[in-house]
Amino acid sequence: MKISATALALASLTGLCYSFTTTNTAAPFKVRSSTAILSATVEEAATYADPSRYLSDHPKNNVPPHIAALVGRGLHTRPDHPIGIVRAKIQEYFASLPDDYIVYDAEDPIVTTKQCFDDLRIAPDHPGRSPSDTYYLDDNTLLRTHTSAHQSEHLRAGVDCFLCAGDVYRRDEIDSSHYPAFHQLEAVKLFPKEDMAGADGLSGEEWEKSAECKVIADDLKSVLEGLMDHLFGETEKKWSEDYFPFTTPSYELEIKYEGEWLEVLGCGVVHEEVLEMADRGDRRGWAFGLGLERLAMILFEIPDIRLFWTDDERFHSQFKEGQITKFQSYSKYPPVLKDIAFWIPEGFEENDFFELGRGIAGDLVERMELIDEFTNPKKGKTSKCYRITYRSMDRSLTNEEIDALQDELRERVVDLGVEVR
Repeated sequence: MKISATALALASLTGLCYSFTTTNTAAPFKVRSSTAILSATVEEAATYADPSRYLSDHPKNNVPPHIAALVGRGLHTRPDHPIGIVRAKIQEYFASLPDDYIVYDAEDPIVTTKQCFDDLRIAPDHPGRSPSDTYYLDDNTLLRTHTSAHQSEHLRAGVDCFLCAGDVYRRDEIDSSHYPAFHQLEAVKLFPKEDMAGADGLSGEEWEKSAECKVIADDLKSVLEGLMDHLFGETEKKWSEDYFPFTTPSYELEIKYEGEWLEVLGCGVVHEEVLEMADRGDRRGWAFGLGLERLAMILFEIPDIRLFWTDDERFHSQFKEGQITKFQSYSKYPPVLKDIAFWIPEGFEENDFFELGRGIAGDLVERMELIDEFTNPKKGKTSKCYRITYRSMDRSLTNEEIDALQDELRERVVDLGVEVR
């Protein structure tokens, strides 16, 4: 396969969780070669690493400094980083297919609510729009929560087949497999009009039951099964129906790897309304999305998602471009455990508490888990108790420094309206 080098001026689904996206500023890009695939890369990508782009005193801005500092690191474009190695292997597979895919891997992470939600049929009351889940810069712009935010823009620009990879941001729980910044890769393929002529005028259930819709779904499954074999070797797979607002029908793919079934991605036939909003209502096609960290943790046997962001050479020296090698743990420092309990107010959002903890202690927080909850029937109040695991990947922690962090957390958590017990 070859990748089209069309010089488009564009600014800018763990998978298709609720995704498809577009960028909000036009910028020129250069085309570069990577494993027989030309990658459309925005030259100004380095400017994304400026934290001042994301921090402001706007009343709706909820981007903390530790998140702003992560933007623009470009882990997915580093050829010898596990995230970049997985991305390159996926592009290598698509380079072997007969269709021509444009690859976008350096789009502006700032998108609009229209791009990130409205264009993808994500309802106004969807929890993913909540400030407890999403990092907003102001009322209408945010850090993309999925690479799908760029989908409609590329479709509207006339691109029929493309891959889109990038860093995405979501408030989330804190444990070894969740981090507020991670990477996704998605792909879209539209079919030639003549191949879909038999379904002209069909919509809704009639379209979903048509032979043409089945052709698209079968092609999608064939492509993705081939991708899994390319990454993991020939492996057992199973499909199940799923729901995403931007695809119908929708599917989830699992693979059997080292004796365990693993969910790897979501996908589906692009919803006709999504295509209509992108001015491509006369076309049909498929889309999928996957989380690069998810695949890299499996392939490289990396136990903690925080490691992807470390600057420690003991981590980075283990990986080479184009090679999948098992990660060798270089240290395991002891944890420091601290508990905190408080009465919660009505409307308490757990993600706000997790974000507060990460903002205070950064990557020293390994896990925050609820260990006890009860409601006092007389007071009509609910108490939650969380256990916080502090652990550095690089050194031993002292009780004194963790006590200071825990004291700050106890002082600042009252800003969430809780009453510390």
